[in-house]
Amino acid sequence: MKRYSAVVFDWDGTVMDSTHSIVAAIQGACADLGLPVPPAQEAAWVIGLSLESALYRCVPTLTADQMPDFVDRYRVHFLRRDPEIKLFDGITDLLATLQSRQVRLGVATGKSRVGLDRVLTAKQLHGHFHVTRCADESFSKPHPAMLLEIMEMLDIPAEQILMVGDTSHDIQMAAAAGVDSMAVTYGAHDTATLLQAEPTVMVSSVGEMQSWLLDRV
Repeated sequence: MKRYSAVVFDWDGTVMDSTHSIVAAIQGACADLGLPVPPAQEAAWVIGLSLESALYRCVPTLTADQMPDFVDRYRVHFLRRDPEIKLFDGITDLLATLQSRQVRLGVATGKSRVGLDRVLTAKQLHGHFHVTRCADESFSKPHPAMLLEIMEMLDIPAEQILMVGDTSHDIQMAAAAGVDSMAVTYGAHDTATLLQAEPTVMVSSVGEMQSWLLDRV
């Protein structure tokens, strides 16, 4: 059985139950600026991408001149919901268990550095992760740069790393980096979309994720 010495997590929709808040923030910002409001499924599809990449995909009429105002309105809507957003049940215990087994932990996220640091501080999780990479300091998913940078920083080969995420962007990034992937079905992308990306394994809950991981680290 293959063993992993490092696990890299996506954030939104994988570690934190923020999918609905992101969708609502995109839709709310569109309404504020008089732009066509994308359906929830389309807004959810872009989760995990850098914010600008996501917006140009799900709000195709958005212009470069409108981008700063849109980002401001998006943040207003997202931060309004922020206190209500919770980690998925069992995630904190899983991270602590993996850490106790000397597994190196990382984050590769479409969030900004400011956004990730803010939530890591709020949830007291800074100490759980050895390395984190964000879309505003690297290339956006599904480009493999974030994972390649994490590999270099941890000095761990691709075959010993597992990427965990809730979108096809995560799975495609892992494949491009030569890394195995775990797709979780409780986040932004539906099962059919995740299957098309061909993850190494697919799980439907944090409990199932833990059972699979603890046999392989």
